[in-house]
Amino acid sequence: MTDTVPEGIDPFLAAAGWTGAAIEPLPGDASFRRYFRIRKGEKTAMLMHAPPPHEDPAPFLRAARWLDDVGQRAPIVLHEAAREGLVLLEDFGEVRMRDYLDAWPDDELPVYAAAVDALKALHQVPPGPFTAYSLAEYQREAKLFIDWYCPAQNLYVDGKGWTEAWDAALMPLLGRQRPGVTVLRDYHAENIMLLGALHKQGLLDFQDALVGHPAYDLVSLLQDARRDVSTDLEAEMVGHYLRGHPDPETFVADYARLGAQRNAKIVGIFVRLWKRDGKPRYLSLIPRVWALLERDLTHPALAPVAEWFAANIPDHLRADGGGTYDV
Repeated sequence: MTDTVPEGIDPFLAAAGWTGAAIEPLPGDASFRRYFRIRKGEKTAMLMHAPPPHEDPAPFLRAARWLDDVGQRAPIVLHEAAREGLVLLEDFGEVRMRDYLDAWPDDELPVYAAAVDALKALHQVPPGPFTAYSLAEYQREAKLFIDWYCPAQNLYVDGKGWTEAWDAALMPLLGRQRPGVTVLRDYHAENIMLLGALHKQGLLDFQDALVGHPAYDLVSLLQDARRDVSTDLEAEMVGHYLRGHPDPETFVADYARLGAQRNAKIVGIFVRLWKRDGKPRYLSLIPRVWALLERDLTHPALAPVAEWFAANIPDHLRADGGGTYDV
């Protein structure tokens, strides 16, 4: 149950100076992590429960401290017992970028511009102490599409051709992600908190950070699986990021490459969440992701992958946003 208080929470809170605090469960996400708001008088904090063996808070703690050190706004770590999967964090409040824009859609342009500016600032510092985003990792992620989506649609596809197509599409960008930038990997409107002003972002969900290409988090933000971003806004924000860039045409090609890779991965993950984890609600997001994937495949840089789709994914599924599911 997501609202069950974690075992060992009382001594943990006592050690943190929060004895007797109220514990309020918060909605969960697509992982095994759970979150609780802790209240004591007028003070609040966030409790992250990342239970082993499914979760390990150590990468989150390392990334949070590094981000704070370079001037980004990750939540301050107030207390932690990593072995037990318990971390007490600064509370960023309740104003997510997604929720704010739902209420105030006319502010979309400045809010997205601020999120892009935060990325540009992150990309101006040397990358953090994280593993490189390798071709093998890109391929592992992309393979989620043929491992989960294709079986769910009863498709027998060319797995060797899939790998070869992605090798051809992605290898050209590998040299352009050295020395690289810190890639948060899940930078979008539901993982950005607005901290009292539209231009101040609090970052969440960065524990899987790697060192990779600067286009990756930009495409994560602007090709959002959970929120519609218009093509006009996407183009304007890509242009905003590229202001002063020496080779915008090559960057846009890499943006399409990583958009297609990320969107194929997400389709696979959403099907896996249904089939393996019993979370069918993510299936309703697939048509949006599928439309983004199809748009990315029209870029010439994705020609090998587009040819694979033409040969392996039936037209009726593609026209139907990836198809339907027998939930």
